[in-house]
Amino acid sequence: MIYTIVAILVILWLLGLIVHVGGGLIHLLLVIALIVFIVNLVRGRSGG
Repeated sequence: MIYTIVAILVILWLLGLIVHVGGGLIHLLLVIALIVFIVNLVRGRSGG
């Protein structure tokens, strides 16, 4: 589920770069996606 959210955020970011809509919001989405992905990796390793 987390990977689906990350994928959606990255796709929205790429669309924002192509269409040039949203300005800083698009880059904020990418940062959020990366943070969620990294947190998931850290939790997955420590919990395993």
